[in-house]
Amino acid sequence: MQKLILGSAAGLVAMSGAQAADLPVKAKAVEYVRICSLYGAGYFYIPGTDTCIKLGGYLRVDTTFNGGAAHGQPAWNGNSGQQNRYRDNFISRSRMAFTIDTRTATEYGVVRTFGQVDIQFTSPDGTAAFTGVPSPFSIATEYMFIQFAGFTFGKSASAYATPWQGFPGNINASLLGGHTTDTGINNIQYTAEFGNGVSGSIGLEEPVVWDRTSVYNLGIPGAIGANGTGANAYAGVRAPDVVGNIRVDQAWGLFQISAAAHEVSGSYNILGAGAAPTVLSEISGHPEAKWGGSVMAALQLKNLPTGAGDDIKFDASYAKGRTKAVISTSSASPSFAMSGSSGFAYESVGFGATTDGVYLPGAGGTGGIVLTTAWGVRGAFNHNWDPYWSTSLFGGYSAVRYDGGANDNLLGAGTTTAKGAYCAAFAASHPGQALAGNAAGAYTCNPDFNVSQLGVITRWTPVKNLTFSGEVQWFHLDQKMSGSSVFAATAPKPSALYEFKDQDTVLLQLRAQRNF
Repeated sequence: MQKLILGSAAGLVAMSGAQAADLPVKAKAVEYVRICSLYGAGYFYIPGTDTCIKLGGYLRVDTTFNGGAAHGQPAWNGNSGQQNRYRDNFISRSRMAFTIDTRTATEYGVVRTFGQVDIQFTSPDGTAAFTGVPSPFSIATEYMFIQFAGFTFGKSASAYATPWQGFPGNINASLLGGHTTDTGINNIQYTAEFGNGVSGSIGLEEPVVWDRTSVYNLGIPGAIGANGTGANAYAGVRAPDVVGNIRVDQAWGLFQISAAAHEVSGSYNILGAGAAPTVLSEISGHPEAKWGGSVMAALQLKNLPTGAGDDIKFDASYAKGRTKAVISTSSASPSFAMSGSSGFAYESVGFGATTDGVYLPGAGGTGGIVLTTAWGVRGAFNHNWDPYWSTSLFGGYSAVRYDGGANDNLLGAGTTTAKGAYCAAFAASHPGQALAGNAAGAYTCNPDFNVSQLGVITRWTPVKNLTFSGEVQWFHLDQKMSGSSVFAATAPKPSALYEFKDQDTVLLQLRAQRNF
């Protein structure tokens, strides 16, 4: 019996060992996604880490009537400004934005990374008749930054900006009168929190995209073209913009003061047509760079007696050599060229050149870069009718000024002022400049201009995170030229008599947006 039992046990052991390799290995327990409540709704832990992540974005469809696809740009230049047959009566854009936000708690505070990528399809506009059909599909990066111990590194909103950027109540990205970096700027900034809602920020930022407009060399051939604008003769980046703000953000609202320093530099004294370099450019010398800058004051008032959630937002800006802080959109700073009707000429035109400065090299010139002055105000009143309907009334006013007096080049001041040098270059392509210009073929020259905007938007939110909006905006160009001139206008306009006159346009923008 003992031998039988031992033999049976040995056999069982052998059999189990032979079959052990065929048995399934027990899998590790699945680590399910855990909600992270440290930073608000929508965050969850990346499995196996202590980092919280939030995925989001939106899908937006815009259609603009009598304007551009860039978030409701008024018909203030190009084919739409000319009102020619290449203009589009309406244009649409569909965009899908994706955001990734990660946060990790450390002994230095929260380490955050944030990125936003936009995929969009935009109807090509009528310029395709001249330049070939552009690709309507594009991918753009709005934000991409790291935050650590009060520092921000990467493409983020400027330390100069307000929380609402250029959108105090509007949906269009073309409300002028102040600063806008809502799609991010490459910068390094530091924010200090002093408690009780008081903070201060300072930063260094790359100026090319968001802090520059143009510098005109008025000595080059054809310096000022048919539309009153010139080619950009800015030098390369020599110094970052230094920006900062002091902010008070409390239950009653927000108050902020911002300031910035910006270097304005020209490339060379001798340049070819279109500000292109020539073999004489390097040996011709260049104007000395000048430092300009801008300041802005902003105010938000909450808890208004008109209704729950109502508020007022507005900001006021002044710039010297940093015109992008006033004539600012979510794209490039526009110059203005608009056409309209006339009682005696072929058509009327209104021009407005946006620059940081101009210079005219040589004896009798400006003696260096003369900085352009600009100032503006903008704001909105936002009212909620009920949880589903809201309306905003918004507007803005901006002014651009060039140093000197009107017709300086004819009144003894020569071309030593910005106005005198500009008007001398303008006269080369627009004959008939005169001291008094009401007769046909005679005009007075003054490149100063103002722009005004007024609009209203109503939104309907039938369910959470789904909003339908309709916005109407009026735009007015108050240009300071007077009289008329016979000149060769930009094609397809003919060479004819044109009256210098203020211009107006109205646009309608419709939007459907779903946030997720």
